[in-house]
Amino acid sequence: MLSNSGLANKPADKTVRVLIWDERQEAQKEAYENFLGNEIAKHLKSQPGIIVRSVCLDDPDQGITAAALNNCDVLIWWGHQRQDELLPEKATMIIDRVVEGKLSLIALHSAHWSMPFIEAMNQRTKQDIRKAIKDPAHTEISFIAPSEKFKAPLYDSRLTPYTITRKFPDGRETMEVHMPNCCFPAYGRDSQPSTVNVLLPSHPVAKGLPPRFTIPQTEMYDEPFHVPEPDEVILEERWPTGEWFRSAMTWKIGKGKVFYFRPGHELYPVYKQEWPLKVLANAVRWLKKA
Repeated sequence: MLSNSGLANKPADKTVRVLIWDERQEAQKEAYENFLGNEIAKHLKSQPGIIVRSVCLDDPDQGITAAALNNCDVLIWWGHQRQDELLPEKATMIIDRVVEGKLSLIALHSAHWSMPFIEAMNQRTKQDIRKAIKDPAHTEISFIAPSEKFKAPLYDSRLTPYTITRKFPDGRETMEVHMPNCCFPAYGRDSQPSTVNVLLPSHPVAKGLPPRFTIPQTEMYDEPFHVPEPDEVILEERWPTGEWFRSAMTWKIGKGKVFYFRPGHELYPVYKQEWPLKVLANAVRWLKKA
């Protein structure tokens, strides 16, 4: 039986509880009659073993409460024009649970600049730096945020995150860590098709996918993507004009996982198509087990 929140209180071990958070732009209605997040929810609800609730920024508590997060296994996030309206404590609630291994996060398309994804990439950067330190007692670390929030890097910008290390005669070291910008130098809304290549066919996220498939209309993103080195790159996307992108990536953050999936611009019906929906269904099942 479902609780009042729409999610099962005590699901069977194999059941995946999914919470979909969608900014719900009016522009989405050009491709989705009932918003992008609800379209994904409709598909996932039709899959065995997945129960779903869909929320948005304008819901009470911005759709994010401790009870809602405690009652889901995977959070799918789509945001774009209102990224900075989310209360910072909401992102903290999410990533704290990811670090503890109680929740997995899927960030879609323009959610690369969502607060939860940025916080996840910051946590991974700190995690990588602390692993690399050989003498913590004599190392001082400072973390430097990007100089301008929500400003895309240039092609010749130094790839973030990066570290400037200084070593002193008395044995001390300082590490100035420049945090990830979480963006890329170019994008294009010209609705060109993209070709998606499966790089890791044995990965659970790629189960049932063909070696290569086409998304007929999609916004282009172009590398380099300013994020920490991912643990896995499952899919790569290419455009007729030569741009390319690592379109499905994973990171372990503490005890939990984050999955980024690039397709999903609001003007194109990407999430009415078989293969992108297959990726999401595979991903939520894999993240439940991971």
